[in-house]
Amino acid sequence: MIIKRGILQSFNPATYTASVLMFEATSYALAGIPVANHLDATSAVPNTLCAVLFFDEHNPQDAVVLATFANGASGFPTPPPGRLTFVSGYRQINGDVITAGSTNNYTLTGGSSGISSSATAIAYKAFFSSPTVGAFIQMAPHGSDITAYATLGNTPVANNTIAGTGLLPVDATGKIDIKANTGTCTITLYTYGYTM
Repeated sequence: MIIKRGILQSFNPATYTASVLMFEATSYALAGIPVANHLDATSAVPNTLCAVLFFDEHNPQDAVVLATFANGASGFPTPPPGRLTFVSGYRQINGDVITAGSTNNYTLTGGSSGISSSATAIAYKAFFSSPTVGAFIQMAPHGSDITAYATLGNTPVANNTIAGTGLLPVDATGKIDIKANTGTCTITLYTYGYTM
């Protein structure tokens, strides 16, 4: 077995194979080489350097792409937008009370949250309770149409708790709005991931 460097030319997510231009005295290309399962289309970006493990050095098709890494001084290419990054769960909102019809805004990025200040959306777990039957909350990027994004509720009985998870966009400063409807709501929200 031997590991050699190459340049990833293409990746096929349907077959999990790649084409690689190998660094050799007489550079040659390999096609249809299997790709390790931990790589995906957001990390197997064309023109990155890659490490190829050859199980049999004399059989170039008996190989697997193990990793991709920075291509010289240019650094690693920016992955396509939408890649989800998980972080440790972090309580952003802890029992905040929002009166019926009111909207509060919260900054969810930066600090010790683990959420990048460049995030475009957050993965969240939220729950609320209300003494009012039929209460619900709405969440949206700060300043956006609050009715166009996430809704949790309606409480079927008084003092019931409703929980939900989802992916919610944030505004350019990492803020969201939460609105209580029908009744006063006590809200807790955790974040555990983000997209860029």
